[in-house]
Amino acid sequence: MVLVLATSVRVVRQGHVYTIERLGRYVKPAQPGFHLITPFIERVGHKINVMEQVLDIPGQEIITKDNAMVGVDGVVFYQVLDAGKAAYEVSGLQNAIQALTTTNLRTVMGSMDLDETLSKRDDINARLLSVVDHATSPWGVKVTRVEIMDIRPPKDISDAMARQMKAEREKRAQILEAEGERASRILRAEGEKQSRILEAEGRKESAFRDAEAREREAAAEAEATRVVSDAIASSGTQALNYFVAQKYVSAVEGFATSPNAKTILFPVEATQLIGSLGGIGELVRDAVTPPAGAAQPGTGGNVTTGSRPVAGSGVPRSG
Repeated sequence: MVLVLATSVRVVRQGHVYTIERLGRYVKPAQPGFHLITPFIERVGHKINVMEQVLDIPGQEIITKDNAMVGVDGVVFYQVLDAGKAAYEVSGLQNAIQALTTTNLRTVMGSMDLDETLSKRDDINARLLSVVDHATSPWGVKVTRVEIMDIRPPKDISDAMARQMKAEREKRAQILEAEGERASRILRAEGEKQSRILEAEGRKESAFRDAEAREREAAAEAEATRVVSDAIASSGTQALNYFVAQKYVSAVEGFATSPNAKTILFPVEATQLIGSLGGIGELVRDAVTPPAGAAQPGTGGNVTTGSRPVAGSGVPRSG
């Protein structure tokens, strides 16, 4: 009795589903929990793990479309949705999934170039997932994910790829350096251009100002000449002699105040001009003093102008 009771009680663990067979025929799945079966007539056929499982795809050598040999390995994530189909529709579920994934992996990667296999892993994973999931759906299995873990090209191809990458990076560095140098030269030339433009504008403005100053100076000189001409025209030779005497006195004053000499020597032509100062002095006195109190001008070669006596060929400098 105890033996019969022991053979009729079954406890299914969480995450598993047992298949119940009656006289060798599958009749129902046993969900997690306590179950009673008919002794000697019913029995547990398979214990199916319905949790999501990971299946390793062993490494294998695959020839790509451009005849490159690469080593590939990956993993498959799957979950049993129908315990009856997983137990009785296929023999050796994990081996079947592994073989199916390996075969389709060769098919997918064999249709791609080496560069595509290295750069398009997501496309490979998506294509494998679609194919394997569709193929395993009659087995009551849902393939949730297929991942390529590693792709190993041959050593010579890896070395060539490393050299290619190095050359490409050097090329990019040279291009960037050349572009930087080009930009620097453009900016430098632009700065020099602006500098020359500003310098030319400065010269233009300076020349314009100089011309304007010369024009004003010439206008002032013309006005002064006109005034002198009007004075001469109205006063006769007395005004002209007055202006000549004024300029001469200013020149002699400049000589007298020179710090380099105590005696000023004039050439013969100058002494002849000095001899005519008697008339000039008279004109000066007539211009600056009334006639009633005017002093008689001296005669001969000596003329007194201010405090500096002028005589002969030398003019002593007053203290």
